[in-house]
Parts: sequence; C-alpha cells; structure tokens
Amino acid sequence: MSDATPRAVVAGAGIVGTWHALELVRAGFTVDHLEADAAPTGASVRNFGLVWVSGRRSGEELDVALRARTRWAEVGAAVPGLGFRPAGSLTVACTAAEREVMQAFAGHPDAGARSISFLEPGEARACNPALGGDLEGALHCALDAVVEPRLALGALRAHLAGEAAPDRYRFHPGCRVVTAEARTVVDTAGTRWGGDLVVIATGAAYDHLPGTEGLGARLRRVRLQMLETAPFAPRVTTALADADTLRYYPAYEVAPLHRLGEQGVVAAAHHLQLLLVQRPDGGLTIGDTHAYGEPFDFALSEDPTDELLARARRILGADLPPVQRRWEGVYAQCADGSVCLREEIRPGVFLVTGPGGRGMTCAPAIAADTLTKAGVLP
Repeated sequence: MSDATPRAVVAGAGIVGTWHALELVRAGFTVDHLEADAAPTGASVRNFGLVWVSGRRSGEELDVALRARTRWAEVGAAVPGLGFRPAGSLTVACTAAEREVMQAFAGHPDAGARSISFLEPGEARACNPALGGDLEGALHCALDAVVEPRLALGALRAHLAGEAAPDRYRFHPGCRVVTAEARTVVDTAGTRWGGDLVVIATGAAYDHLPGTEGLGARLRRVRLQMLETAPFAPRVTTALADADTLRYYPAYEVAPLHRLGEQGVVAAAHHLQLLLVQRPDGGLTIGDTHAYGEPFDFALSEDPTDELLARARRILGADLPPVQRRWEGVYAQCADGSVCLREEIRPGVFLVTGPGGRGMTCAPAIAADTLTKAGVLP
C-alpha cells in the first residue's frame, strides 16, 4: 500500500460489490465504484431481501452468515433506508410428515447454533397472526432478517456519498470493465481505473473478462423465478417458508429428509420451494424456482407460479391480492458449495463472485474476508 490515502476500485454495484466499497471506505480508502449499467439490475435487486441465517451449512458458511448478520444490524441502524428488519422466519409444516422432520431437526445441536426452535401451531400463530391456514407446527429462526433489495443498494451508496465519506466515495455508472491488469481495470471507453486494491464483483458476468475463463468450471449460473402481489391487508410479521426449503438449504442435511417423500411433479420440475416476504407497502414477494442448465428459457412459466400461489394461500388461509409483476433473476453459485469464489486474478485484483443465493445474507462478511486476504484487515 502507498503512504498516501490508499485508493481502491470496485467493479460491480450489486450487494457484494457495494459492501466491499463500504468496508474499504471504512478502512480508510478512497473508492471509485464502477457499475456497467445505469444502475444495478441483477440478482441483488431481484430477490427477497432475506438475511437467511437459518439455512446455512454448519462450519465456515454459518460463521460467515452470523458475522454478516451482526454487520447488517450495525449498518441497518445507521442507514434506515436499508429497511433492515430483524423479523425472524417461520418454516411451516403443513403435514404430519413435515412436522416430524422439523421436530427432528429442532432437536439437533445444529438448530441451536442458528437459534432455531420448533413451535406448536398456536405458538406459530402467536408469532405470526397472519397464519390462517392449517398447519402442524413450524421452525422458528429468531436470527433471520429482511432488507429491501430494491432500496438497499441506493441507500448504501447515498450513505457513502453523503455522511460517511463524501470526499472518498465516487459512483460511476455506465463503466463496463473489459480488462484487468495489475491493480488496474479498463472499461469499454478505454478509461483506466487503478488503485492499491481492485475488487471485481460482477456477479453472473464472472467470465466476461479475458483470462478468467478457467474459473468458470468452479461456478455455475442459477435462474430463479418469483412474483409480487398487490398489498395484502394482514400484517405478515415474519418471513415464511414451506417444508420444501429443507431440501434446498444445507443446514437441514442432518434432518431425516427422506421422510418428506418425493416432491410433486411441478415442484420437482422447477426445483421449487416457497419463500414469502411482505414488503413495507403490504405487497407479498413470493417464490421461488431454480433452473441450473444453460441456456435458460427466456419465458416465465405459469405452472410454478400457480403452485407457489396455491401454497401461499394454504399457509395464510386467505385469498391473495392480484399478482402485479413477475420476474426472473440469475446469480452465480460455486459448484463445490464454497461460500464464494475469491481469486487474485492479477496482482492486487480480486475477483469475488459465486455466493449463490447467499449473497444478500453473507455480503458483509464476504467483503471483510476479502480485505483480510488482501492484507487490509488483520
């Protein structure tokens, strides 16, 4: 590092890149923050906003999630525009078999590490009175939280450009990076952006830079489909999930998942699970599906939408407001289950990508760990 105020460049204004910019400013750097588009439009704004500690795999992944959860709360208190809400979550059992699997997990030591407990139906309804449907119980995670994905990135940038570091943070939209050199990146206009440290966090575009093609074998892209309704009058006080989430989140690998039986045809075809979050305006964000094989279908499918809406109605015990919009999102995921890929692709240039569906949850700790690996933090 130079003796003067250190400089950093961050390429990518999704949640991973933005949090790297935040931590670099906090560490005393002047930061140039580049974004390829006029504003972020990738998976960081197309998700539920879940800070989802409950599903994280024991070991490094859970440690990263717990450290990130602490940082989310710290920054959320300083930046109200994030919409941080420590609402917790309920994973709802609708059948006796689902109840049995959840009770078994709740008795495992891994549940305690995530502040997860099993609630009887009456206890679950007391925690979330919007649960008007038939249920057999629920797993409650007090550590899970929610932020507003369409607002969080702008709120963090405004915080950095305003009160946090008005002279040390600059956001540069429309700067698409095409080349990386030692401590430098070059954009499509030929502008060279250099510093003591460069972080490239361009999400699913991880293989767009020359020389990074070989990293593709360690990553894959995943496509999700979700929707949002008009405002739902009852207040949904927690995030909600159904039992199929147990199949997709690695925390539950210690549970007797075989007792769940096979998924239905639509759910299996779309690797479907129900996640539901209520937005501050009352609208419900509902999803999601998983598609792993590229090229992805350009069209949104109605079958999983119908299935997800039916599941939400069953849990809430109420008709839902009209669907106002549907969308898809694509994120990068490490194929080997690692928390993320963090590779120094040139001297002083770190490519950080691949957290998969953990990006919103884990970004604060992922950024801190990059700074540690780069020698910025102890």
